[in-house]
Parts: sequence; C-alpha cells; structure tokens
Amino acid sequence: MLAAGGGTRLLPLTRVRPKALCPVGGVPLVDRSLDLLSGVLGGVSVDQVAVNLHHGREPLEDHLTGRVHLSPEETLLGTAGAVGRLRTWLSGRDAIVLNADHVSGVDLPAVVDTWDRERVRLVVAGSPPDLDPLLRLCAALMPWWAIRDLAAEPSGLFHTVWAPAASRGVLEVRGVGDVPWFDCGTPRSYLAANLWTSGGATVVGAGARLAGSAERSVLWPDTEVRPDERLVSAIRASDRVTVLVR
Repeated sequence: MLAAGGGTRLLPLTRVRPKALCPVGGVPLVDRSLDLLSGVLGGVSVDQVAVNLHHGREPLEDHLTGRVHLSPEETLLGTAGAVGRLRTWLSGRDAIVLNADHVSGVDLPAVVDTWDRERVRLVVAGSPPDLDPLLRLCAALMPWWAIRDLAAEPSGLFHTVWAPAASRGVLEVRGVGDVPWFDCGTPRSYLAANLWTSGGATVVGAGARLAGSAERSVLWPDTEVRPDERLVSAIRASDRVTVLVR
C-alpha cells in the first residue's frame, strides 16, 4: 500500500494529519484500504501487507505498528521504487498495489479471483480504456516477474513496468464498470468520498459536537460546530482549520 505522499493538494487538511489518516466515513483512509485487502486475504497481518511511509511518518507508524509491515523511505522512491524496496520482503510473491488515498466501490476479491497471475492487471473504474497515466486506478495486480527487477530508487510503475508490459502484450486493463471512485487528493474529491459513504448526510466524527448546523459536511473527531455556526459543503478538521468546498 502506497502511503508516503505529502498530500500537498489536500492542504490545509494535511497540516492537521497525514493524508492516509484523513477519515472518510469516520474511518482513516489507510484503514479503509486495509479493510479492502482483508476481503481478499481473509484478514491482514505483518507478513501479508506492507505500507510505505515518508511524509507524516511518525503518526502513521504509531497507527500501523504491529498491524502491517512498515517500509519507511528516507527519500521518496515513487511507486516503482517503493515496490522495489520490498522485493526481499515479497520473496517471490505476487502483489496487489493500492494507493492508500483512493476510495472506490470496487469488488476487489472478485477481480483478484479471476486474475491469471501471468499478466499485469490494472483494475480501473469505468470501461476499459487504453493505458493512460490518468486511469482511475483501483488496484494494480502484479506478478512476481514484474517486481523482481525493480530497484529501490526513485521511479514510477507506469513507465518502468506498465508501459513496457503493454508493449509486450502482458498487461491487461480491466474496467469494473461505473463504480464510485475518488482519489481524495483535493478537498473537493475528499468531501465527495465522505458524502458517498454517508448517502449525502453530514459525517460526524467520534467525539465531534454539532451544536449549530452542518449540511453536506465532514466533522473530524473531537471538532465542534458552535451554536451560531452553519456549515455547508465544508470540512472541519480542527478548531483552526475549516475548508469550504465551492
């Protein structure tokens, strides 16, 4: 699971907590991804799931230690470098690569069950398009042969693995139909993901106090909407950080 990014497009929310710990539907993004993998693996363990870390490393370590294998990076390695750094840990195993900040309605167990484990399979929301850097990626299913030569140096999977595999006819782009998909990279998409989980209702985090009114909004844990306040399409991350999405 890729969770090392700085979340600069999600500022100022990521000044309060790392992007992978931002809650969607009251659940940190990284935990939503772990739940998705649990449906495939029958649970998750330190031996089954690895998470790379860089920005926001300390709070993520506190949150994840003992639950998954942690792969901290002193320098950001990119998507391919992050997987390459895990070659020894993977030890010949195939891998499912997820972005911790993506939320979708994909039925991942069903997609994995039909994977031949010979070709790279990119699972995307929508109809199967041509290979493109802007794919709405839900997951990348990667056989060991596509991982074994990756180096732990800054590089991306698109140019290092996926484009060469496509040219050799060993990459499949599998569309999963019109499922909801959010990259949670901006306040707008982050709010949309929350409202999808709640059916459009305001999401009130644990310990949050709603004395005023809040419509189509997100209240992070332990925040407050005062009696004289009315929030509409807003994200309240702390007493000092509220983002209005317009």
